[in-house]
Amino acid sequence: MNQQIEKFQLKNWELVSINPNNKNWRWVDYFNFWAVSVQSVIGFSLVASLYLLYDLNSILVSTGCLFAAILVYFFSNLIGKISQTSGLSFPVILRISMGFNGARYIGMIRFLIGVFMFGVQTFFISKSIGYLIRILIYQIDQQLINSEIFLLFFFGLNLIDFISLILTLLIQFHLFSRGQESNRILINFSSLFVYIGLVVFLIIIVSEHSNDLFNSFKLSTVTSNYLSTENFLPLISITGTMFAYFSILLLGYGDFSRSAKNIKEMKKGNLSLVLNLIIFSFLSVLIVLGSEIILTKNAIQIDRMLTNPNDIISKFDNTYLTFVALCFIIVSSFSSNLIANYIPSQNTLINFLPNSLNLKKSGLIILFIGLLVAIFWLSIFSHRNVLIIFDTLGAILGPIFGIIIADYYLIKKQKINHKELFYPMETTEYIYYRGWNRKAIYSLFIGFIFSASTIWNISLSSFQSFSWIIGAFVSYLLYYLLSHD
Repeated sequence: MNQQIEKFQLKNWELVSINPNNKNWRWVDYFNFWAVSVQSVIGFSLVASLYLLYDLNSILVSTGCLFAAILVYFFSNLIGKISQTSGLSFPVILRISMGFNGARYIGMIRFLIGVFMFGVQTFFISKSIGYLIRILIYQIDQQLINSEIFLLFFFGLNLIDFISLILTLLIQFHLFSRGQESNRILINFSSLFVYIGLVVFLIIIVSEHSNDLFNSFKLSTVTSNYLSTENFLPLISITGTMFAYFSILLLGYGDFSRSAKNIKEMKKGNLSLVLNLIIFSFLSVLIVLGSEIILTKNAIQIDRMLTNPNDIISKFDNTYLTFVALCFIIVSSFSSNLIANYIPSQNTLINFLPNSLNLKKSGLIILFIGLLVAIFWLSIFSHRNVLIIFDTLGAILGPIFGIIIADYYLIKKQKINHKELFYPMETTEYIYYRGWNRKAIYSLFIGFIFSASTIWNISLSSFQSFSWIIGAFVSYLLYYLLSHD
């Protein structure tokens, strides 16, 4: 067999076009997908913090969230259509514009970001599970929790922390490595489960303090100066902040849109992000306001309004409420870790070694690296000088997106040679130059410079929320100019 063909044997059953019979995701599945993306602890804190930052101006913040949702809707439709029509996941789509080797190595940048964030998220999930274990131990024997064995710490973690961490990883491996249909079920369950939890918690608050809560929320609905010029910059800032939160999902969205029944169902589901933001914002703000009312009436001292669910729970000093709330937080964290970090990391890793890896093997690699990140999170990775490295790596995601869109829609005219993506011939366009598309790499580098400059240049820091869009636009335009005949 020709050596060039042997070099690019890239077939893997996890990466090939999805069977049309398995394209069963409808709009409600994507509603749940976007619900899971916003239901995390970070999502709750972010939405609530925006309302506090802008003096509880619910109209202004809601408008900014709406604009961000429209941007996400537009970009997710662009990238989602490629995978839905072809049935291919993100790293295979990357082969079309970057070349076979380009897709392998550039894709690994997405893997590094994803597996690092998987480890960080795993650490925080394990802390919640650790709290549950401590509650159970305390209920069995109040003195046992103070035993000497639990007072020994390594890298800032004690025995309960390490047990929680291992348990978290094992649960995730069991849930996440069962295939696409299992992932869909988990996402749908998590979305419904968390929304029910939020509604129940809100009902508990409203049942006792409905008048106070209504008056507090009414004060937050400011409309008198809504159209004033002084609100323009805050509106832009809110839009950028919320878009930056969702941007991590956009590049790998094809890993999920490939399962859509049709384009119409996918677009309808993507539009549901607007509905999700409205529902979740409404619930989160009312819960924050209601919690403050309850804590104030119970004479519980707080120096600021609490926006983190964990902080709110800890102030209530109710074991039963804490236990139940932690269960909801754990479920939401599992599902958000799946869609934002695990699946994108797994697909790009399999694409790097397609002849050697499958779901189980790649999952074990992700778990091992995630374990290392989680163990050293407190002692090493939580420091700012480490985090800025991954912020910088993340600046390349927008430029990659821009190149894929320009190549597929403008250069390739929406045509894909499926066979040559997995069994390339010497003359196939996807080989480019030794597996690298040099025009794409050059465009990627320039776009990355523009995107990363908002992180490293203090004078441009106000544009950091839009670094993804800036990088995507620059690479999109440059690649088109270089490739257009």
